[in-house]
Amino acid sequence: MIPWLEQNDPFPDVATALTEESGFPGLLAAGTDLSPSRLIDAYRHGIFPWFSENQPVLWWSTDPRMVLFTEQFVISHSLKKKLKQIHKSIHTGGPWQLKFDSDFAQVIRECAAPRKNAAGTWITEEIIHNYQKLHDMGIAHSTELWYENTLAGGAYGICIGKMFFGESMFARITDASKVALAHLVFFLKTNGVKMIDCQQETAHLASLGAIPVRRTDFNAHLKQVIDLPPITSWKSEDICPLCSFHKIP
Repeated sequence: MIPWLEQNDPFPDVATALTEESGFPGLLAAGTDLSPSRLIDAYRHGIFPWFSENQPVLWWSTDPRMVLFTEQFVISHSLKKKLKQIHKSIHTGGPWQLKFDSDFAQVIRECAAPRKNAAGTWITEEIIHNYQKLHDMGIAHSTELWYENTLAGGAYGICIGKMFFGESMFARITDASKVALAHLVFFLKTNGVKMIDCQQETAHLASLGAIPVRRTDFNAHLKQVIDLPPITSWKSEDICPLCSFHKIP
């Protein structure tokens, strides 16, 4: 059994989340409130929503937690080539552009679009509506790769203090989401963010350098950075994802 949260009920201690034996490891609570204030409170406590259409809002705190340390982002050989190509394009007025927050609404809808071998999406209209509100408040952000003024790939997430909580990525061309992520990682790294929350463990995230950490370690880091001064300016001018990874020639 998990608790049902009414509008003003606080979240339970994350240590009470269901374990592997339940079949729903990390499930903490359920309810109907997905307001911006509820979402902000959730992220501040290391909790995130994940549910499907026609389900109540399900709240999770997984253990272990998949995270990407910005210092440990992995750039493959093919991604390195793409980054160099885009870096040259940006500095010569070519067709490629890297941006933040130029079209958050399109990014989240692209992330919600049907994908191969997937029955549906967890990014419901309710999610889209309330994360757009968070974007309007300056809390939710998108990172974007554009080609000839067409959105080619991107990602979005939540930034509070010096912590970024990644939510979803999409790509319309090969490596586009990885390029957008590299753009984000460099920006966050230069602005004092050491960890990106990736929520759940996948082989794709692992290939980019993400690792699982204990929930207690994740929440200890969260407490240290969540109340630090937030990033106030999200600009892409003169940003080159390749430049921050000095080991890459």
